Amino acid sequence: MKPDNSEQIMRVLVVDDEALARKGLMLRLKELGKTEVLRECQNGREALEAIAELTPDLVFLDIQMPGMSGFDVVERLQQDNMPMVIFVTAYDAYAVNAFEIHAVDYLLKPIELDRLASALTKAQAQLANKQAWNDKKRLLDIVIGLTGKSEQAVLELISSGESPAKYGEKLAIKDGASTTFVPVRDIDWIDAAGDYMCVHVKGATLIMRTTMKELEDQLDPKVFQRVHRSTIVNLDRVEKVSSHINGEFHLTLSCGTSLKMSRSYKDKVKHFF
Repeated sequence: MKPDNSEQIMRVLVVDDEALARKGLMLRLKELGKTEVLRECQNGREALEAIAELTPDLVFLDIQMPGMSGFDVVERLQQDNMPMVIFVTAYDAYAVNAFEIHAVDYLLKPIELDRLASALTKAQAQLANKQAWNDKKRLLDIVIGLTGKSEQAVLELISSGESPAKYGEKLAIKDGASTTFVPVRDIDWIDAAGDYMCVHVKGATLIMRTTMKELEDQLDPKVFQRVHRSTIVNLDRVEKVSSHINGEFHLTLSCGTSLKMSRSYKDKVKHFF
């Protein structure tokens, strides 16, 4: 019983302190196909090093090894570096513990070919699901970055069949390797400084590299409007409008800032007049 030819080749490690056991398992894996043995390890320390270096899809892990058992190996793995695990043991009593730590399956020595094939089929199914989830996570990360919504909010929108809103609740402002997510409702005003935009939020100024047009496209025009060639204002923050003889206007915001509004932008905020 060989795995279906359409299945992906799994990258595996074989971990067992007995050389004959490793050799026997690798011969059976070769007979079944659809696996690539990256390395064989004879103890837990070698297994941890190989997993960190090679990031295998699947590890065949002997439970009873001197110094560090198979269970000890699993406990020392980081969650984001966790391969699928099939435990190998000569004692059926270990099966309960194996599944308590979410093993794909467990195999009793001596390993039977059909039983090994069945365990590989389970692993293939889990690998496919894991990759589908990783693809979904990448998509969610993109959507979250574009909309500013939480992952839960995006998942709820997807499950309801609705599309995420065009205008996000947060603005992603990158600074080197870090990104600050600013609640859009907290932004008072924004002005341009060359190739950069200065986002004024509760007395602080955050800098982001983008264009005025690109930033306008991310903000709801019902709340944010351009009042000058280089200025966008949160209309909810406007407390006072003062006219000047030259036809220009000054907007006084709730934070105390006074902004100049060009005559050409008057129609965009005509509800103030």
